[in-house]
Amino acid sequence: MKKSILQRMADAENRGDAGSTPDGMEKAVLSRRHSSPVISNVGRVLTQLTEDSIISLDPSKVERSPFKDRFDNDEEAERELEALKISIASEGQKIPVLVRPHPTKDDYYQLAYGYRRWAAIKAIMAEGEGSESIKIKAYVRDLTDRQLIEEQSLENGVRENLTWIEQAMWAVQLKSAGLSHRAICPILGLSEAAVSHLFRVTTVVPEDLVFAIGRAKGVGRPKWTAFAELLRDEMRIDAVRKIVQSAEFLKSDGAVRIALAIKAASGDLAKPQEVAQDETVEFVFGKRVFGRMKTTSAGTTVTIPKNETAFAHWLAERMPELMREYDHSAERS
Repeated sequence: MKKSILQRMADAENRGDAGSTPDGMEKAVLSRRHSSPVISNVGRVLTQLTEDSIISLDPSKVERSPFKDRFDNDEEAERELEALKISIASEGQKIPVLVRPHPTKDDYYQLAYGYRRWAAIKAIMAEGEGSESIKIKAYVRDLTDRQLIEEQSLENGVRENLTWIEQAMWAVQLKSAGLSHRAICPILGLSEAAVSHLFRVTTVVPEDLVFAIGRAKGVGRPKWTAFAELLRDEMRIDAVRKIVQSAEFLKSDGAVRIALAIKAASGDLAKPQEVAQDETVEFVFGKRVFGRMKTTSAGTTVTIPKNETAFAHWLAERMPELMREYDHSAERS
């Protein structure tokens, strides 16, 4: 009898052989199965998949999920896709995708999850000679839209490489599909407070600006929240839209793009300030140094010592409030 995925994972763990797991998804299950609410559902899903037959499909007859959890036209995502394409070309597709019969096209299918594997195989087909013989391994299951979203979200939780803003925009799609905030929580593996915070950003930041900035790898909730707070003044949105087509913005990665967008929304581009040259100020309380602020002609950098990580987190959480206080004081002056 064919050994189940879970059994193979357990065998690999007992051997201490992390490299024998066939895909990053299974590795994520091993390393985080006690730390995420989403992981509680993984065993059920993987067991169900072992009961399905794996079939080979023509990739050209498989279409993307109608619910997009990834940003298009993002250079960071394209680099990751290129790496996966090289891996599949040399080692083959190790983990099947999950599809459902297409609801409106005969002999066609829609992805529930496995978009990157499907996209990589399609790219290999487009580039290689004789690539028309390449097939994509897939599980096929009848799924409603709600079930498709849940399966797609489950893989997101296991994969855990969606950025914060990708997760926020995915939550928007879940809501548009009719799911309540409470129903979204277990799907994303987040608390109600965390889900509400996602929507506090997406209801303020226009969608075109989100996609212009991109997935912004490494940029988390504090910076997106600060950006949203600035854009509550709708007049600032036009200032940001003016810079998203600039050469500097377009050539930058997501982290730099959001910094430029925040700078534009803050009015720093319109009113450049004269700053002192090479000035350093220490934040000292008693004998304790909480941080240093260094100002040069290129800008100002705040450095917080490694032993003051708690202060850094506290400051990041308070930053939106401090920015509002600064904005109000600037308006009164």
